[in-house]
Amino acid sequence: MASKHDAAGMRGDRSRDKDGRLRDKRDDTHMGTIEEQYGLELGVRSDMHLGNYLKENDIKSLNDLVHRQ
Repeated sequence: MASKHDAAGMRGDRSRDKDGRLRDKRDDTHMGTIEEQYGLELGVRSDMHLGNYLKENDIKSLNDLVHRQ
């Protein structure tokens, strides 16, 4: 089985669906967790939800957030 970090440029631990695609990160994940896992400093409350942050900042996905930094 492939490692969790087998995709080029992949950061953090992400599980996969049965078909091998990366699972989407849950919208209720706290931003403190995102900052810690991906080495980001976004200047928001650590208990803010990822879904709210993405919506408020007009960002389509966690991938877009991580790669925009």
